Amino acid sequence: MGLRKKYNKGNTTCNVIFALPKEASDGAEKVHLVGEFNGWDPLATPMKRGKGGSFSVALDLAAGRDYRFRYLLDGVKWVNDPQADRYEWCDFAQGDNSVVAV
Repeated sequence: MGLRKKYNKGNTTCNVIFALPKEASDGAEKVHLVGEFNGWDPLATPMKRGKGGSFSVALDLAAGRDYRFRYLLDGVKWVNDPQADRYEWCDFAQGDNSVVAV
């Protein structure tokens, strides 16, 4: 689980698979990936539930930068990725955001 990255041949983009394990999803029915790459739109990037109960989605991101993100469970609870590259404090959320470095 966790973040999986695969760069294109020219290293200009990176396909990132965001995966939230069942244990971290807190029994959620729906999970959305929300972050800088989608304008923090809570509905823009729904994740698919796998057979084992985990959630995942793949995005192509521009390489050479960092992206802050979080997971939104059932539209009400925010959680971080347990295997993010790092975490950064966010004054708006009064908590840490996950960060993926590509």
